[in-house]
Amino acid sequence: MARRIQGGKEFGALKSAQEERLNRINEEFLSDTQYEEVEDLSTKLELFKTKFMEFDLDISGDLDIMGLKQMLEKLGKAKTHLELKKILSQVSAGETISYRDFLHMMLGKNNSILKLILMFEDMGKDKKPAETGPPGRRTFADLP
Repeated sequence: MARRIQGGKEFGALKSAQEERLNRINEEFLSDTQYEEVEDLSTKLELFKTKFMEFDLDISGDLDIMGLKQMLEKLGKAKTHLELKKILSQVSAGETISYRDFLHMMLGKNNSILKLILMFEDMGKDKKPAETGPPGRRTFADLP
């Protein structure tokens, strides 16, 4: 089991090193002719990098089952342990998802459960900003 870093200078240095590694992988994808037709590729890669870094809990460069679980819970799509294992098996051959596997999944033609959840996470969310302040006055005509 990987050790957990609590914060401070060591954590900052690890996060910076992780971001540099992921940026190098992003550069590989930007120069890959397979993905040259993907619309707004550099913006998508930055978004994917941010999501991946947020849930790579042990800064190992891989999403483990707990990172995947937290990602899906945050998106409101909590899954059982068996469902998580099935998602992992669709994306990767091992017990973790590497950043390259994550990018292949998100940019590739195959639709995995995880890709569908991440792509449509904003659907169904209320797009109107929440009203602030006390509720407005209601009349009897407003009642059902």
